[in-house]
Amino acid sequence: MFVRGVARACLVAALAAPLLVAAQAVPATLDRFLGGLAAAQIVPGADRFGAVRANPAVAPAYRGDALVGYAYLNSEQVDATGYSGKPIHIVVGLDPEGTIVGAKLVEHSEPIVLIGIPEKRVAAYLAHFIGYNPLQGAAEGRGPPQADIVSGATVTVLVMGDSVVRSAARVARALRLGPAAGGAGVATRSVDPDAGTIVDWATLLQEGTVRRLHLTVGAVNKAFAESGNRAAAGRPEPGPADATFIDLYVALVSQPAIGRSLLGDAEYANLAHVLAPGQSAILIAGDGLYSFKGSGYVRGGIFDRIELLQGAETIRFHDYTHRRVGDLHAAGAPSLREIGVFAIPPGSEFDPAAAWRLQLLIQRATGALDKAFVSFAVDYRLPERYTKAVAAAAATTPAAGAAPAVARPAPESAAAPAFAAGAAGLPPPDVATGDPALADEPAPPLWQRIWRSKIASLAMLAMMLGALTLIFFFQDPLVARERLFDRVRIAYLVATLFWLGWVAHAQLSVVNVLTFANALRTGFDWSQFLVDPLIFVLWCSVAAALLFWGRGPFCGWLCPFGALQELSNRVARRLKVPQLKVPWAVHERLWPIKYIIFLGLFGVSLGSLAYAERFAEVEPFKTAIVLRFVREWWFVAFALALLAAGLFVERFFCRYLCPLGAALAIPGRMRMFDWLKRYRECGNPCIRCFKECPVEAIHPEGHINPNECISCLHCQVLYRHDYKCPVRVQRRLKREKRAALAATIPIAAARPDAGGAGPAG
Repeated sequence: MFVRGVARACLVAALAAPLLVAAQAVPATLDRFLGGLAAAQIVPGADRFGAVRANPAVAPAYRGDALVGYAYLNSEQVDATGYSGKPIHIVVGLDPEGTIVGAKLVEHSEPIVLIGIPEKRVAAYLAHFIGYNPLQGAAEGRGPPQADIVSGATVTVLVMGDSVVRSAARVARALRLGPAAGGAGVATRSVDPDAGTIVDWATLLQEGTVRRLHLTVGAVNKAFAESGNRAAAGRPEPGPADATFIDLYVALVSQPAIGRSLLGDAEYANLAHVLAPGQSAILIAGDGLYSFKGSGYVRGGIFDRIELLQGAETIRFHDYTHRRVGDLHAAGAPSLREIGVFAIPPGSEFDPAAAWRLQLLIQRATGALDKAFVSFAVDYRLPERYTKAVAAAAATTPAAGAAPAVARPAPESAAAPAFAAGAAGLPPPDVATGDPALADEPAPPLWQRIWRSKIASLAMLAMMLGALTLIFFFQDPLVARERLFDRVRIAYLVATLFWLGWVAHAQLSVVNVLTFANALRTGFDWSQFLVDPLIFVLWCSVAAALLFWGRGPFCGWLCPFGALQELSNRVARRLKVPQLKVPWAVHERLWPIKYIIFLGLFGVSLGSLAYAERFAEVEPFKTAIVLRFVREWWFVAFALALLAAGLFVERFFCRYLCPLGAALAIPGRMRMFDWLKRYRECGNPCIRCFKECPVEAIHPEGHINPNECISCLHCQVLYRHDYKCPVRVQRRLKREKRAALAATIPIAAARPDAGGAGPAG
């Protein structure tokens, strides 16, 4: 009764929570975030913010009546889209000279940060940019600080750093702070589209139209050794020191003569067709052991190993700004493993006639999740013969906030033909060929590109789900073979733990449930859930399984942490670790705890999903599965404590604490079928299933509690076991008795009588 009363109280609190908080989504604007921040957090020494101004949207910061700086939101100034496909919101502070003096991450949807990368590490990364003046640095030829990248969140932090520096430059220029006060620099030359002719590879290299960076294994190992990172230096790249690590080539191919020389007439015509007026594109080609593309662009739509630097502008490329090229067309050009054309986003203040730099980031694993980084750069300036002087009328001082007068791209908010949809780029790759389409189509959504990159993983998951479906539909002949079934189950649990969990990171969480419920209240968007294909497909399969079998297929077969508990308990049994049988009266009063935890989390999520995500750390899934125990010691200790309890009480966490199991059990009661078979004698007089159920989901009177059952099918093995189930034992004995009796009759009839006569007539 007490447990039921607590559960009712939690449910009432959960239902009442929406009355205490606003349930509607609030747009991300500067004034929305300033209310929760002290002025000194953003601009040191400030004691208050003034009213938010427009064009650009900034809030002046004051100490008393003295203006000491400005605050703005990065995502209102530049594109700050991260791995999740949603903006990363950072409030940035500038002093009156345009120097960055503060940066506070205020809101994001980045899964890599939510699942365990501490935000303090992100804050430490952003702190590297404090004290940097982007316009002053550009005037002096200094790029942004080379901050230590957060391992495991490379794409996310690169987007953060880029957006802070780029937005600071634009706001400083618009407000005419520091070096911008005297007016922005004026370009004197622009790209001449009529200059040059088609030339061979040797000429392109000689005149500097194509620039090269050649790195050997020895040079890279030396760079890591000089970086001061002992872990990285201790893992040198194998191979001869003079072996090619990467051979990188860079060229501006939006200039017609250069583009036709390298790409050929047909390929250049396709490129020119999809480039917006004034938009530039560069070619990057490489060979050797190291890929300049890496894998980040597949995971999150961003190439995390290359960036273009020009003045205060940092340009990072997305997969939909990229077009693969098979071979270079120039006579004498080498055969290179990777060749790609990258369009410059229209919102970038890029001047193709001015000097720029392509920076290559080289990473090296130093641990399970940690990496070290060094960078090398290719300096590029278009040869003067491909440029022309800017007309005098254009060479005037631009208005405050304007970009250079030459070939200024369209603003980020403007629609660009063929290269649009958020961050413009080349058209999306064709599904069949992988090459960009040439029609004027918008880039596909991020989730579609991620799904295309996960085909192999999705196929593997489909095989696992198909195998599990066959196991359940044809369970009768399988459970009748005890040893075969046991081997099948162990193999499946191993695949669930190692591949689904530790490799694919497809561990469902109660956070998914809370996020889904929150989305239904605040504006549902499928793309929010489609960005992780494995999780989405797994949830769809779980939803379907709930209608057939309840929570069992997931909890008993597809949960990586559940698999870890069961496999570790099997090892403990082999090592003769004593197993504790929880008394039924105690067990019956402990299992409601997980429902109370779930209702509590649900109630908190109605008020604050962020707080609910923190409290959801009661699940050790992030620590044990996603991060593989590479985390702060208290998280690891908590996860190990739960696993240790599971060595003595099988699936201890599943039984009593798992809020996800509770969330699945509630709709699981609507299942349409009852697939687990029972005898009338189950529970009276036989209680063997009750004693042997791994999670004590079978009541002493014999019926199975579907809320607690994990569908391990052990009871079905007993149901068909001729030597363990009393009902089956009796039937077997009767069969054997009848068979023995049937055998004795013809034997007796055939036995000769005592006098040696033959069979009786």
